[in-house]
Amino acid sequence: MIIPPRLQLDWLIIITPLCLIGLGILLQYSAAHPLDLSNSLWELPPVRHGLLALAGITLGLIVARLDYGWLSTFAPTLYLGTLGLLGFVLVLGYTANNVQRWIQLGIFPVQPSELAKLAVAVALARYFAQLDGRPIKLYHTLISLLLVGIPLTMVYLQPDLGTATVFFAVWFGSALTGGVPFRHFLVLGLGAVLTVPLMVQYVLKPYMQERLSTFLDPGADPLGAGYNVLQSQISVGSGGLLGKGLLHGTQNQLDFLRVQQTDFIFSVLGEELGFVGTVLVFALFMIIMSRGLQIALQSRDSFGRILASGIVMILLVHVFVNVGVNIQILPVTGIPLPFLSFGGSSLLTALIGLGILQSIHVHRQRPDW
Repeated sequence: MIIPPRLQLDWLIIITPLCLIGLGILLQYSAAHPLDLSNSLWELPPVRHGLLALAGITLGLIVARLDYGWLSTFAPTLYLGTLGLLGFVLVLGYTANNVQRWIQLGIFPVQPSELAKLAVAVALARYFAQLDGRPIKLYHTLISLLLVGIPLTMVYLQPDLGTATVFFAVWFGSALTGGVPFRHFLVLGLGAVLTVPLMVQYVLKPYMQERLSTFLDPGADPLGAGYNVLQSQISVGSGGLLGKGLLHGTQNQLDFLRVQQTDFIFSVLGEELGFVGTVLVFALFMIIMSRGLQIALQSRDSFGRILASGIVMILLVHVFVNVGVNIQILPVTGIPLPFLSFGGSSLLTALIGLGILQSIHVHRQRPDW
């Protein structure tokens, strides 16, 4: 569907991600410096990040040109297809670093759990939109939790606790916007608190329990489980006001900081660009999320409003958790920082999500053409 002349794209949601992607390419270059030029260009992190960003921008613009209403129509298909992909991963998925999370497609491994975040947001938006105007009973809320619980459990079994928690955050944002009564949140929250000891003891895998104990006392094993946490704190803290400059971060350049291209890219940012750089990044994320909420408020229907809220929640929890891990206010978990961390599926999913926000904005009036 061609965009009507009177309806324009939200340019803030185009410019701000481009700024973050550009910064991400610079940080990837710094984190991978010196580059191993013996490999193909595709294997160089900054080049790969830029090419995947270009692909994601293209997909996002295609999605923006389509009326988002088709997502509601195909929500069951998208949801069931996602469950199929997650099931395939559990049986025949590609394994790396003792986790089984990917489907290997030639040179590009796809992580279905990233795409599942959007599929779950679409499914929840359709479900709550169908309840619009009706009193939401407790069993309605429990059904919505079941919609989230199935993919959440499948992702947890990969194992990937960090991504699994994102699904719950999507549910919370969608349920809040979808009109779930406060008393339901209260009852479910109380139940969750009461079951925390049992979850920690019997549900969390040993390495997850180790991460929790490391969070409480990272100094207990400074060269082992607590190493990454301590090094990230040193990196962020040593950046000062203006940072040490690109390619001049000692923790980064001397490889004291591990997995700096993915989970700890924020530490590279803090060390090399300092407080000013991190505030700039936060400002850009705030612009995207505030525009996303504004788009939700201006949506032509409840489906668009709930879906936009779910997408904003995905971005919010990614930023909050990733930064929280880097500055040690949260236990270590593998959640990327949108647009900055190295990771194809995450980057593509974020840009497609922004494309959906654009579609909700562009088609905020009921089409009459």
